[in-house]
Amino acid sequence: MLLAILLLFVLVLLFVSITLLNAFKVMYAEQLNPTPYIKQLKEPVLDYDKWLSLQPKKPSIWTKLLSLRPIEEEGDLVIDHAYDGIKELNNPVPTWFNVLFFGTMIFAVGYLFYYHIGGYGDLQDQEYEHEMVKAQVEKAAYLEKSANTIDENSVKFDNTPTVLQEGRTVFTTNCVVCHGDKGQGIIGPNLTDEYWLHGGGINNVFKTIKYGVPEKGMISWEKNLNPKQISAVANFILSLKGSNPAGAKAPQGEKYEEKSLKDNEMNTVKDTVKKDDVTKK
Repeated sequence: MLLAILLLFVLVLLFVSITLLNAFKVMYAEQLNPTPYIKQLKEPVLDYDKWLSLQPKKPSIWTKLLSLRPIEEEGDLVIDHAYDGIKELNNPVPTWFNVLFFGTMIFAVGYLFYYHIGGYGDLQDQEYEHEMVKAQVEKAAYLEKSANTIDENSVKFDNTPTVLQEGRTVFTTNCVVCHGDKGQGIIGPNLTDEYWLHGGGINNVFKTIKYGVPEKGMISWEKNLNPKQISAVANFILSLKGSNPAGAKAPQGEKYEEKSLKDNEMNTVKDTVKKDDVTKK
């Protein structure tokens, strides 16, 4: 598109340049050899009949389109009455205008019957409702498609009821054998406390589920679950924190504390200061 606009601009510039060049040539030639001035003779004023005889006899396309009568028939169109010497012509409305005018009336009657009387078409409010339903379907399809592009870096914490219910279903189907029905831990570790063997937080939990821990017996679920399901079960596991189920295993690993936004900002500032110090040195 940019290339086409640039090409069009060049063509316009070329056309203007050629036009100006020709104009300058004419002006220069006129200065070198001025054209002598010849006084034009005043043309005689023709009377109406003489002027009328010089007009073309065949009506033009424009005259036919507007349904205009030939000017030589003007005398036949004069209406008898006159006011202060001003006469009026009996020139009816063109046929095309009447067709267009009555056509709009027919269209209006049909529109009224189709939308308001017969109810065959959707009014604005109904059309809006249908568009909103269609938009919701398209939104769900888009979210379903985009959910399969989630990875351990882009996954977000989401504790909405729909996500947690889906995560609960995945957890009950695949995880209770090792972690218990309440996440209390059986073969695998307890998932309800603040301690994690491979890092807490949504990103680390997602990564652990996705790639597994083969050396400790946890398989990779990447081939069995899609990214949306892994994200849902990771969020469900995080929702179990602090539930303190009966018979829970002892804490394992290190205590994980979610960094706040303020901590992240402070770390960013520290990193920037360190980089500035290294640059100065």
